[in-house]
Amino acid sequence: MRNSIMFKVYGRMALFTDPLTRIGGEKASYAVPTYQALKGIVESIYWKPTIIWYIDEVRVMNEIRTQSRAIKRRKYEKDGNELSFYQYLSEVCYEVKAHFEFNMHRPDLAADRNENKHWQIAKRMVERGGRRDVFLGTRECQGYVEPVKYGKEKGFYDESGKMPLGVMFHGFNYPDESGKDTLEVRLWQAVMENGILRFPRPEACKLVRIIRKGVAPKEFGIQDITSVEKESNGIESEISGGGAYELDSTAHRDV
Repeated sequence: MRNSIMFKVYGRMALFTDPLTRIGGEKASYAVPTYQALKGIVESIYWKPTIIWYIDEVRVMNEIRTQSRAIKRRKYEKDGNELSFYQYLSEVCYEVKAHFEFNMHRPDLAADRNENKHWQIAKRMVERGGRRDVFLGTRECQGYVEPVKYGKEKGFYDESGKMPLGVMFHGFNYPDESGKDTLEVRLWQAVMENGILRFPRPEACKLVRIIRKGVAPKEFGIQDITSVEKESNGIESEISGGGAYELDSTAHRDV
């Protein structure tokens, strides 16, 4: 497919938490990455408001191991315990399949819909390790990205069969992607089969709850972003020896 990428992401630690319960003092990671966390990683590799990334599946390559650490939090009160215990995943490695589709709720960006050039840039950014810093769930968990031939390497759970993981956080429905004026949360019944999590599309999730109403989509106009043609030409010029090209990083969102 000319709109899909495959890559490996790995790191020393990861913390994939349920955002609905992470406001407490102590946090514990899911056993596997969430759809939203993987989407954030892909958007750190390459993203523009013209496209929406969809995570197809992820392979868990290493054994699932946890490690607890005492974290000294910011002190907002004079009294009380300053230490919290976070449970991280240790020495993680995942293979990810993802693809993008055009955001049809942004007709003002129709001029930027060039599938082949978006795909070429995305592949180049995978080779470079991402456009922005990659984090495995939280900022203190640095991640590293590189290209991979999906399914070629042996994974720890390749012959483990089906492993039900219960109800997990899937992701958020943002107004600029859903076309609604609400912020919604999605949940799903996660099952890992032979080390692979196959994610349903966001619209296929049946467990959806509204978090906030009256949320306006983010404002991006065609004049606010560098066109995909200009970015693609800049990369081609750099490859051919025309000098380094600085990719546009102004059009991004918090993930």
